[in-house]
Amino acid sequence: MTVNHLPEPVRPTVVQLPDGTHVYAENAPATYAGPQVVHQHIHQAAPDKTVQRIALGSGVGAGAVAAGVYFGPLLIGALTAIAANIAFLAFLALVLGWGVHTVVKSVGSPEAGAAVKNVARARRRRR
Repeated sequence: MTVNHLPEPVRPTVVQLPDGTHVYAENAPATYAGPQVVHQHIHQAAPDKTVQRIALGSGVGAGAVAAGVYFGPLLIGALTAIAANIAFLAFLALVLGWGVHTVVKSVGSPEAGAAVKNVARARRRRR
């Protein structure tokens, strides 16, 4: 015949506080050691690392640090891509404008030359 041996149940530990009351050990209050001092050391590191350290030192939390780590480089990449697209479009507009100007100037008829002179005179008068 086999006997099942069950482990002894864990009995909670009872402690006596300085004021004489008894409480369970897991419910005992933590001792107060004075105000908490947070020392913050920021060394030379990548900018995103510095932001993480400042965020953690100020108690912002891991979610904000993770968001900064993920969205910081993502934002820089997106802004760089937007700036590159705008610069390319500006360059393309400049080249196309120069090309149209050159073609119109070289192919233009005498009437076109007269029209250009009239526009130039009108601009001078407006100033």
